[in-house]
Amino acid sequence: MALTHLVLGLDFGTDSVRTLLVDASNGKEVASSVYEYPWWKKGMYCDPARNKFRQHPLEYIEGLEKTIRDVVVMAGKSNAGNIRGIGVDTTGSTPVPVDHTGTPLSLVKGFEENPNAMFILWKDHTSNKEAEEINQAARTWGGKDFTKYEGGVYSSEWFWAKILHIIREDPAVMNSAYSWVEHCDWIPGLLTGNLDPLKMKRSRCAAGHKAMWHKEWKGLPPEEFLVKLDPRLKDLREKLYTETYTSDIPAGTITESWAKRLGLSPDVVVSVGTFDAHAGALGGEVKEFTLSKVMGTSTCDMLVTPLNTEGEKLVGGICGQVNGSIIPEMLGLEAGQSAFGDVYAWFRELLEWPLENIISKSKVINSSTREKLIHETRDKMIRILAEHAADIPIGESGIIALDWLNGRRTPYADQSLKGAITGLSLGSDAPRIFRALVEATCFGSRKIVDRFREEGVEIKQVIALGGVAKKSPFVMQVMADVLNMPIKVAKSEQTPALGAAMLAATAAGIYRNVQAAQKAMGNGFDKEYRPVKANVKAYNDLYHHYNLLGSVIEKNKV
Repeated sequence: MALTHLVLGLDFGTDSVRTLLVDASNGKEVASSVYEYPWWKKGMYCDPARNKFRQHPLEYIEGLEKTIRDVVVMAGKSNAGNIRGIGVDTTGSTPVPVDHTGTPLSLVKGFEENPNAMFILWKDHTSNKEAEEINQAARTWGGKDFTKYEGGVYSSEWFWAKILHIIREDPAVMNSAYSWVEHCDWIPGLLTGNLDPLKMKRSRCAAGHKAMWHKEWKGLPPEEFLVKLDPRLKDLREKLYTETYTSDIPAGTITESWAKRLGLSPDVVVSVGTFDAHAGALGGEVKEFTLSKVMGTSTCDMLVTPLNTEGEKLVGGICGQVNGSIIPEMLGLEAGQSAFGDVYAWFRELLEWPLENIISKSKVINSSTREKLIHETRDKMIRILAEHAADIPIGESGIIALDWLNGRRTPYADQSLKGAITGLSLGSDAPRIFRALVEATCFGSRKIVDRFREEGVEIKQVIALGGVAKKSPFVMQVMADVLNMPIKVAKSEQTPALGAAMLAATAAGIYRNVQAAQKAMGNGFDKEYRPVKANVKAYNDLYHHYNLLGSVIEKNKV
């Protein structure tokens, strides 16, 4: 049966890209396809020990082409011509140096294998020093503090810190880079043929939350400030942008060459890009005073409030507050944790060390059995740990952990901070340590809720989405108990892609605004976790010890 209103949500995550084909009339999934980045899986261009994480643009190009072609084939010829829009979300801040044509330098001869010429992934923390310099300069340079709408603290995960680090480290890249472009801006530019750095429509979401863009100072921080940071930033501002656009706005229509390459109509509208967590909040049906927790390798905590007609109240310690970054004409506030699921993944990999270094080389069992054993252990590790951890009484082990294994994003970003585990004894087994790590990640989430409330920001409800929310009842129950709030879990398995599809439907004119698209295309919720009164009190006591440990680590960091 032919479907007349189809849209694509293109979701670029940390490990893969997913394309979701959606019936815009009701939000139902028609088809989906996932492409895992092969070079990323091999660890190419990355150095985890240095918190260096880069991705090659070819993986993005190959991924979008394969996944879109896949879903077009699944939809069938009768439906392919009815695809009216494409929405794009990506990780961020994930910028790349480009030449004057908007081509990433890693696609230019001589830079193909240079990690500094590739996309610098959100979780890259090689620019900690530069972030500290930006914070210091913002407070002392003699003018406005350009971090005030970024929560008052600039992070090494963000745009300017990464640029500053690369141009200092790599003169060849500095001399060849005409401009810099966020991943979420580059993909729509690629598809619409508008890659000119001076003309492409830049995302309000990316610019406001990560690049210190604000209407108060008519765009990006002025050159006077940037040059005080480093003279090598001279003239870069004029090669970036002044205007930004909300993601319900068309970035343009797809080029004929890309339409042919992907099997689409040349009339397809591509919306302005956004970040994955912001699109996820849309797909999870975020509304006023709702905290949307995107729970994956890290967390992004999104909150939407009405615009204050009396002026914008500054919220300290978060990751920015931007008019229209989630829902146009509403204030989007962002916070988050630099590691969430990554904390559990680290512990799993720690326990799996014998699999890689002993079992995989064992001659006691044949190769087929070895592979099956390794696969089964990896597949069941977290689930079995969670089952055993759930049986341990709260506080019984005496173990307290700190979740800063990838630094701290909120409150008050500091990516140089480290995680910790204290209270260990000879009776501390894997499930007890795992439970402490789960509690730590949930305490980190509570710190975010406390930060909003301390600043007078109301939170009426909490919704959760992402892999952890869908797959781990143990984690979600601990979260509900720690926050002492019910948590609804979004039904959609792919809320960022669904949110991107909602933006596509709005940009293509199927809906008059994002709220109408949400109402028609929302998938609702499939579960709710409610706090257990006795657990709430027990976790309040542990939370006190978590805060004490954090204070000690922060005061004595090395």
